[in-house]
Amino acid sequence: MSHDKPPSIIVFDVNETLLDITTLEPLFDRVFGDRAVLREWFAQLILYSQTMTLSGLYTPFGELGVGSLRMVASIHGVSVAAGDIDELKKRMNTMPAHADVVPALSRLRDAGFRLVTLTNSASASSPTPLERAGIGGFFEQSFSVESVRRFKPAPETYRLVAEQLGVETSDLCLVACHLWDTIGAQAAGCRGALVTRPHNAILPAAEVPVPDVIASELTDLADQLVQRWR
Repeated sequence: MSHDKPPSIIVFDVNETLLDITTLEPLFDRVFGDRAVLREWFAQLILYSQTMTLSGLYTPFGELGVGSLRMVASIHGVSVAAGDIDELKKRMNTMPAHADVVPALSRLRDAGFRLVTLTNSASASSPTPLERAGIGGFFEQSFSVESVRRFKPAPETYRLVAEQLGVETSDLCLVACHLWDTIGAQAAGCRGALVTRPHNAILPAAEVPVPDVIASELTDLADQLVQRWR
């Protein structure tokens, strides 16, 4: 898709892109005896959030997260107690920011970009997960897909941000560490920027949109965004 002007607003995905989900690993290590099951759980959570949207259904992301934990536990033949569910919720609400987040956000803010977030998670009262992580002040607004009751990468989620900010989707650049997210954003008319955190990469296949910017570190990604569009 061609664009006549550079984007002025950077839209950040939250979970794993900004906040470090590996802090959930101790829970999975204790319950499953294998912290790598975190990745299986997260993949199932994303799969079924998208399945709900494709089916015209909606259940809040947090509830799907709990249900996905119970499902994965059933697959592995282990039990999940109420205390495990409480720990999952607590850990998800207190994830720290990755070490490269604050320098990258500072770079983009100083370059004049407007910064917002868009998450599958439900909106939260203060202190929000972003505030707890010490990065809430960087963003002028935080958007949740609950407003449209559809999960990313549905086009309505990216259009929500553009409509609420009074701009076109071409004014937005979506930053995420999940290619399915940048694909959705680019299909909706946004730019896409991919940070290839561990367990994430591009998909080399026909007709799959290649992100406009790709980097392994968010600081490098920010530098590329500034050099390209500022």
